[in-house]
Amino acid sequence: MEIDKLNSFIGNDTITIVDAMEKIDANASGILFIVDNNKKLIGSLTDGDIRRWILKSGSISADVAFAMNKRPLSISKLDEKEAHELMAKNKINALPVINDNGCIIDIYFLNNSTNVNTKRDTLFNVSVVIMAGGKGTRLYPYTKILPKPLIPIGDTPIIERIINYYTEFGINNFYLTINYKKAMIRSYFNDISRDYSINYVEETEPLGTCGSLKLITDKFNTPLFVTNSDSLVLANYTDIYKNHSENKNDITIVSAIKNIQVPYGVLNIGDNGLLKSIEEKPRLYYFINSGMYIINPNLIKLIPNNTSFHMTQLVEKVMSEGGKVGTYPVSEDSFLDMGDNNEMKRMEEKLGI
Repeated sequence: MEIDKLNSFIGNDTITIVDAMEKIDANASGILFIVDNNKKLIGSLTDGDIRRWILKSGSISADVAFAMNKRPLSISKLDEKEAHELMAKNKINALPVINDNGCIIDIYFLNNSTNVNTKRDTLFNVSVVIMAGGKGTRLYPYTKILPKPLIPIGDTPIIERIINYYTEFGINNFYLTINYKKAMIRSYFNDISRDYSINYVEETEPLGTCGSLKLITDKFNTPLFVTNSDSLVLANYTDIYKNHSENKNDITIVSAIKNIQVPYGVLNIGDNGLLKSIEEKPRLYYFINSGMYIINPNLIKLIPNNTSFHMTQLVEKVMSEGGKVGTYPVSEDSFLDMGDNNEMKRMEEKLGI
């Protein structure tokens, strides 16, 4: 492996967790190997390790040492067969090769792939509701011609890309809540070849981001995904669903980290206007709502009939009644939104279009 590529999978033990997340996003492997000042391997950090740390502590500014696996597996010789046997035995997807000094000289990846987010066909009995009835006013003038869900990302409408990503996890039952230019949405899916079912839920008036759930007459026996039609989360949906069930959540909100850099020096001011310190162009981090949820089906009864009702209102209602609302954090780079032209361009770049 070339040195520049090798370095993309390696991070120093002095970096923060959020910096490590950025490196993992950049190398698209789901893992980072941590070395000390002598470049000796001392740990490994996966996106799963980071997620568990965030759910435990809520902090992304801590050093990687707090979240990393301090006993990473490695191999001391270049032997592809032995490396793959070791990875298969230990159910890992990447294995570093170290020299006599403990420094990484190469990395083997399972199945010769740097993508460790192996998808599994495990959610075949799960349904997805996609809120596709909005006018998409942020995307004018495009939405004067097309409904927001049919705006193409490359040569494929965003809603089809969303559906295709769900199908990779075995899901084949979708509900589309439609209103604005609904005939065009119906016509599009009637004209394409597909191996999944679509059930249309028609609003006669806008019902918000979850009010139309009350219009679905089918009964759900398992938790269901509810998602917006203008954003795509690149994550392991099986793991999200498992997290929801294991934590016995009523609602799980998929949250994405948002990194904002203040373009000025920030003054920290004390009593009487005295300057305490200056922080040059600090970075601020927030967990934002991605618009992707898992909800338990019994919550649908809490939604009022024929009333505009938003998912945030349902969340607040569940919490006020003592229900459990959890979060599932993903990296900033895993959340692709097409809310405006710049974000659409970023989505195309991320998807390699």
